[in-house]
Amino acid sequence: MNGEPIAVADGISAPYREFAVGDAWGRAWGTTWFRLTGVVPPEFAGRHLEIVFDLGFDRSKPGFQAEALVYRGDGTPVRSLHPLAQWIPVSRTAARGERIEFFVEASSNPLILDDDDPFRVTLEGDWATSNEALLYRVQRADLCVFEEEVFDLVHDVEVLLELAEQLPAESTRRARVLVGLGRALDRLDLTDIDGTASAARETLAPLLAAPASQTSHRIAAVGHAHIDSAWLWPLRETVRKVARTASSMVTLIDEHDEFVYAMSSAQQYAWLKQHRPEVFERVRQAVAGGRFVPVGGMWVEADAVLPSGEALIRQFTYGQRFFRDEFGIECRGAWLPDSFGYSAALPQLLVGAGFEWFLTQKLSWNERNPFPHSTFLWEGVDGSRIFTHFPPVDTYSSQLSGAELALAARQFREKAVASSSLAPTGWGDGGGGTTREMIARARRLADLEGSPRVSWEKPDAFFARAKEELPEPPVWRGELYLELHRGTYTTQHAMKQGNRRSEVLAVEAELWSAAAAVRVGHPYPYDALDAIWRDILLLQFHDILPGSSIAWVHREARDRYADIATRLEDIVGSALGALGAELDPDGDLSVNAAPVAAAGVRSGAIDAAAPARVSIESRDDGSILLTSGSISAQIDADGLVVHLIDLASGRDAIPAGSRGNLLQLHQDFPNLWDAWDVDQHYRGTRRDLAEGASVRVEGTAVVVERSFGNSSIEQRISIGLDGAALVIDNRIDWREREKFLKLAFPVDVFADTALAETQFGYQTRATHENTSWDDARFETHAQRWFLVQEPGFGVAFANDSTYGFDVTRVERDGRITQDARFSLLRAPRYPDPETDQGVQTMRVAIVPGADVAAATATGHLVNASRRTVRGTALGPLVASSTPAVLVSAVKLADDRSGDLIVRVYEALGARAHATLQVAGRWSDGHRVDLLERITGAVPLTQAADASSIAVDLRPFEVATFRLRRVDSGR
Repeated sequence: MNGEPIAVADGISAPYREFAVGDAWGRAWGTTWFRLTGVVPPEFAGRHLEIVFDLGFDRSKPGFQAEALVYRGDGTPVRSLHPLAQWIPVSRTAARGERIEFFVEASSNPLILDDDDPFRVTLEGDWATSNEALLYRVQRADLCVFEEEVFDLVHDVEVLLELAEQLPAESTRRARVLVGLGRALDRLDLTDIDGTASAARETLAPLLAAPASQTSHRIAAVGHAHIDSAWLWPLRETVRKVARTASSMVTLIDEHDEFVYAMSSAQQYAWLKQHRPEVFERVRQAVAGGRFVPVGGMWVEADAVLPSGEALIRQFTYGQRFFRDEFGIECRGAWLPDSFGYSAALPQLLVGAGFEWFLTQKLSWNERNPFPHSTFLWEGVDGSRIFTHFPPVDTYSSQLSGAELALAARQFREKAVASSSLAPTGWGDGGGGTTREMIARARRLADLEGSPRVSWEKPDAFFARAKEELPEPPVWRGELYLELHRGTYTTQHAMKQGNRRSEVLAVEAELWSAAAAVRVGHPYPYDALDAIWRDILLLQFHDILPGSSIAWVHREARDRYADIATRLEDIVGSALGALGAELDPDGDLSVNAAPVAAAGVRSGAIDAAAPARVSIESRDDGSILLTSGSISAQIDADGLVVHLIDLASGRDAIPAGSRGNLLQLHQDFPNLWDAWDVDQHYRGTRRDLAEGASVRVEGTAVVVERSFGNSSIEQRISIGLDGAALVIDNRIDWREREKFLKLAFPVDVFADTALAETQFGYQTRATHENTSWDDARFETHAQRWFLVQEPGFGVAFANDSTYGFDVTRVERDGRITQDARFSLLRAPRYPDPETDQGVQTMRVAIVPGADVAAATATGHLVNASRRTVRGTALGPLVASSTPAVLVSAVKLADDRSGDLIVRVYEALGARAHATLQVAGRWSDGHRVDLLERITGAVPLTQAADASSIAVDLRPFEVATFRLRRVDSGR
């Protein structure tokens, strides 16, 4: 039903009908089981036999079309089948009359990305809309003799020919290789290839035996199969992709003593354990043997820009916990070859989680500026540094071709002082992994004149050698911005909204659950929170959260986000109930889970709120004036903001004659990657949606309605967040195609840079285009807020569900001002032709007269849950003495000891001292790393009903503390 997989035992025991070569099979996303039977004929007795089973493959697209996993009759997995690995091992010394039987679980995945017609609009990305026609025809089902000498000759010739193609035309080595190849082929009888292959190989042997020079580049080949946890296939298909690839890789490990294979993503191992335990057991044994190497230490290969700081930490804690529990190991390095840029917060988080190295290659995709290093120290926003390598082979799916090896040697940036780089080797994206052909290449390239030297190596060993070679590596400071795929900050708004809401709710559920556990002994919901966090982390995969997957993936993700919200709300309600606070929309107490005060309610407290007073006035000119004790905003008859005044300074944030809250609609036709890219030329067309609005007053809010194209928007404009912010709640019925919607505010501020929040801090963004690096950041990202400021005055922009923005300098009446714009919605048609169609909601807030502290507070408050209760007021379980040091998480320890975990960070970019007050009595405290392992003792100051910790932090430092209760009995 719906093409869903069935149990292996059911597939093997099912009734089968006859099927002939040439017959069609498999509608899109279907599953078909084949049974292959036969006997060994007399002429094949004693020979090395394999079955070649061609399901109708296109050899150019491994991982993107039909695939299969082969089983024996007892259910033992054998290996996968894909376009470049169509063989099934039968026997190396087959007996005459030996019975042959294999079962093949084949998936008929449609080809969504076709090189002949890339990025075409297709409905094949969901079972519900895909074509029912059969997609494939079986092309071969042959029992064959595998001639090892011919196989070796093929790779002798290919390696030498590809080497010659890369050598200089005038090279002596090239001339001798070409002559040798000619002589070898002269000895090959094309009517008796297997009988003359040895003679041809003898001619080539001296050429292959010539050693490389001592200064030759050295490449560590690491078997790999980058498997996207979802992309142009749904999650359930990835479960099978992992099983297929892992089966084949374990088989290669058994057959080739030198081969080493690395696989990331604890989630993928967990899928194996749950759905394919027979494959997982083979993997477990290979891991124990040290040849199947877990890498990365993360739950999935997550997007490295959009998740919150807490979510990134949980990627590490849940990933490392799985590897520790299942295999008794922890990964020493972070492995993220394909994420779309890397936050400047990552170095601190990686170091804090115990990682020693980091690997990616994605910045090789930069449109304009080649990255200047291959091996370097990456310095993060707080000054933490981690040893980092970008494989100069420029791919995570190397085939060890001559062209790839020459490229790696040529591009290696540190060649003057070092000689080693890494090459992830194997078919990727859709999996498949390393092939025996690649292993054959590596053997010939181990020490070959004119070529880099290649050897299979574990990642940790490569990084240890690279550090020895480069004791003083160059340093790159700040984020690793990818000059491509900028549309992923905005595409599939529901993914962004679901993620943001889930992150906030999960941290809130932990806070109240910890408070209830500590104060009244309420059972802490370890299992429920663990399951929810794993769901959140899975959906942060770098093709789900960025919005670049097929419709099926995003449909399921929307459902999962709704379920996550329900489960978290139940946990919050249960914990608050245990604390004596009954959820009630008309309750008289406000619940504040944000790390900043809200309406007079302290962070982490339950108390009566003191909302700001707001007045509203309709004027004769049709405009409407909103005023609080902090700001004043005037909205004209078109629903646009003509004045936004900070009453403390008297300054208007809006330049004279300009208008904010201006929706701007652009054409959006990227050159290649539809869902991924926003290309700079989009700015060449723009429509300002400035007229034709309906404007009315409802209570203390201004409601603006306007239509454009096939879409409409309702905006509710009010003053909120303690009266300091102009809040705009947008409800957009989005029906546009290939359009990009921005919300613009001109800002009367003179600044060369804007500040943009990143995880646990902020970074600067140039507002000019002085350099090609600045110009390439025409669309960029922030976590919850960005700030445009000059000394003494700034304007903060915050939101609850978007990440993309841009700030540009604009001259108005001889004065330099800024245009600040939220990126609201896109409408690409590939790979999901219905991207973001329908109703979308988002909240933005603009604060005139803001500084970093105000921007930070606004970002938290815009995203905080808004709930009221009836009951008794309650003070915070954990409180910080200064707004410079914010509480990021309060929870019980992952090891279920009952210890309290408190995480804080310095938010303003300056050294800070704070006192953390923790309600209750605590016997001792410790500083711990991000995996909650003790790194040192922390003095506690005891009072009658609380304990306190003195904290000193450097700018943007994250600190985690572990406290044990007096009555814990430990």
